[in-house]
Amino acid sequence: MLSFLLPIIYLSFISLGLPDSLLGSAWPSIYPELNVPVSFAGIVSMIIAAGTIISSLQSELLTLRFGTGRVTAVSVALTACALIGFSLSKSFPLLCLWAVPYGLGAGSVDASLNNYVALHYKSRHMSWLHCMWGVGASLGPVVMGSFLTGGHTWNDGYRLIGILQIALTLILFLSLPLWKKGAAADPGPDSGNSVSSDTELNRQPLSLQEIIRIPGAKAIMLSFFCYSTIEQTTGLWVSSYFVLHDHIPAQTAAGYAGLFFIGITVGRALSGFLTLVLNDRQMIRLGQAGILIGIILLLLPFGITYSFAGLILIGLGCAPIYPCIIHSTPAHFGADRSQAVIGVQMASAYVGTCIMPPLFGLIAEYISA
Repeated sequence: MLSFLLPIIYLSFISLGLPDSLLGSAWPSIYPELNVPVSFAGIVSMIIAAGTIISSLQSELLTLRFGTGRVTAVSVALTACALIGFSLSKSFPLLCLWAVPYGLGAGSVDASLNNYVALHYKSRHMSWLHCMWGVGASLGPVVMGSFLTGGHTWNDGYRLIGILQIALTLILFLSLPLWKKGAAADPGPDSGNSVSSDTELNRQPLSLQEIIRIPGAKAIMLSFFCYSTIEQTTGLWVSSYFVLHDHIPAQTAAGYAGLFFIGITVGRALSGFLTLVLNDRQMIRLGQAGILIGIILLLLPFGITYSFAGLILIGLGCAPIYPCIIHSTPAHFGADRSQAVIGVQMASAYVGTCIMPPLFGLIAEYISA
């Protein structure tokens, strides 16, 4: 049954990525229309991140009680409602309001699905599944850019993505029997872990204090904070950076922002093959080197071509880090504690999302390009 679930999980990861890149690519068109400062994108991003922190910390409780399938279906339904709400918004307070259910839905599905894949599949599957997140994240700016250049509004772009999320929600609810059968099955040769079901763990969920006291937990939380800071700040602000620094039209910059997510997508597709010869730790270090070189290229005054190359390289560097850290979690912390630790990892990542992109926005507002 685990093999039959793979296409469903692929679709779910695509759905995670689709809305993640919309705000950054659409913001150059949103903030003049709503008459708010450019830095206010950070407020919306912060509200979304706060919701994901809350739901990530509750992921173990929810998964133990309801199972991964139900948590995923309900969470995607929440994000679908939020995206439709975004599409109907004509004021900044409404954007902030709909950011709440979007964050709550995104955090639960992210933590639950990542733990399920870490427990039941090998590292290459984790990389390829996160590649599907990159497919969604890459398509987001393309969809938004197409609407903006085609004479439509950013609301129309959000509406289309919301409709796609509704369709995925229906598929997930129809697939619930597969999740139950998959949870009852043995892990099989692809997992390498001894725990086969998130509902078979007949225990109480760990408290936050208990998780933090696990050896290595603080270090992994800091790692996720730093990684998410780089990924989310780049994804949210690179479109505005090209508009304000390189004077590219907003409609064009929305499409160029997709280069970063294309880099992540291609990188994760390649990472799936590289994991056949490199272990998780080696993949993480390779990614760190790529990010460093990409940032240097983006900041050097060599013209827009080098900036684009740096942006792609940052994406390539980001590619293996997130999935490889998550996949190694059951091995480092135990399969019986992986859902709790992954939930805290997700929360730490979203703390970075909550704090650092808004801070970068304030820096951008008060420092001349």
